[in-house]
Formats: sequence, structure tokens, C-alpha cells
Amino acid sequence: MKLSKNKILITGATAGIGEALLNKFLSLDNHVIALGRNEAKLKELARKDKRIIPFTCDISKSEDLDELIIFLEQNHPDTNILINNAGIQYNYHFEEEAQLLGKIEHEINVNLIAPLKLIALLLPILKLNDNAAIVNVSSGLGLVPKKQAPVYCGTKAGIHIFSKSLRYQLDHIRVFEIIPPLVDTQMTEGRGKGKISPEQLVDEFIAAFKRDRYEINIGKVKLLKFLNRWLPSLAESIMKKGGE
Repeated sequence: MKLSKNKILITGATAGIGEALLNKFLSLDNHVIALGRNEAKLKELARKDKRIIPFTCDISKSEDLDELIIFLEQNHPDTNILINNAGIQYNYHFEEEAQLLGKIEHEINVNLIAPLKLIALLLPILKLNDNAAIVNVSSGLGLVPKKQAPVYCGTKAGIHIFSKSLRYQLDHIRVFEIIPPLVDTQMTEGRGKGKISPEQLVDEFIAAFKRDRYEINIGKVKLLKFLNRWLPSLAESIMKKGGE
């Protein structure tokens, strides 16, 4: 992949991994369409760099996605990279959670349905542009789950398998997957040890992205995949209570 002179759409761009991706791609001389729900933060980011194009959007709402596509078709038909980064994780027990149905629906909408819809809506734009790519952010928890977040783990497993299958279908558009370990973000605040920073993740991703490595295992995920292949019971034992 060519790392400069792209126009990149990043979901969840106002914090955590998304903001680190935004900053890295700006440093490599790209334009970034930054998506998020926090309009004030998006405007603040845009004031700092004219190459940031802010767009307030709740990707779980179909009407917001429709407005986004119209905006892109009319103003940014040269968008060539989509990064599906936005995600949420709730930790709860199915037998104990009072807001179970609402949390299930929200996690599935944001983590799985929205990325698939975005890809479907952006394909007509992406396929017209050179150096086109889709980057999906999944999780090591999509490979080996933990006890407290069954729906999150299920959605990330879905993104993992979907990314593989979509890669088989698309020729002109390259499909990448970032598989992170535990990252130090607002979502993981107060949970787990041995976290890496969003900037560490992004640096490792960029090195692999440049070399067209489509499935990018970050940090400890390399060890997790090895254990899951050769010692799956040990991998499950380690990950079962991950983040507690």
C-alpha cells in the first residue's frame, strides 16, 4: 500500500485507536475524513489541521449512514481507504444484566452491522479509486473469548471471518484486518494489565500495511494465535478471565 496522498475515512476518530490512526496518517501526508459522535471534538481536531474533514455521525443509525454517503459522493468521491475502527464493549452476565436486550442490540449494531453497511455503501466509491483498501479492526477476543463480554467477542469473531471472506471476493480493493491485544483506551479503562498504547498499535499496523500484510496480528496476539493453534486449552484458560 502507498502510505501517502490518500483520502481516508476513519470511524471513531476522536479518541483511542481512531485518533492515533488519524494522527499517523496526517503525519504521512494524507487527508482524513474523521467520523464520530462528538461534534465538539471533531471541530477541535479540524481546527488543528485543514486536512481533517469532520463529519458527525452515529454509525449505528441508518439515516446517518445515508447522509454520510451523500456527503462523500458529492464532496469526496476520491475516498480510497475505509477504516472501520469504531467499537463498543460492555461487560455483563446474561443472567444478571437488567438492560440485556438494549446492550446486545447496541453492540451488534456498532461492532458488526455498521461496518458491513459502511463497506456495502462505500464499495461503489472505493472501486473507482487507486490504492483502495478496507481496514477492519477486530480483536484478539474474536479469536479466543473472555467470560465477561460474550456479545463483543462474538461481534469481533464475526468481523474476523467476514474480513477473510470479503478478501476472497474483492480484487481491486485490498481487505486488511487489525487484530489488537488489550489497548489502553477509554473503553478498557480500569480493566486488565499489560496494555499497549494506541500509538504502539498504529506503528505496528503501518509497518504491515505498507507491506500488504492483510491479517495484522498486533503485539501479544501473535502469541495468542500460536497458543490457540497448538495449546488451545491453555489459550482459553488464559483468556477466559481476561480484563478482570
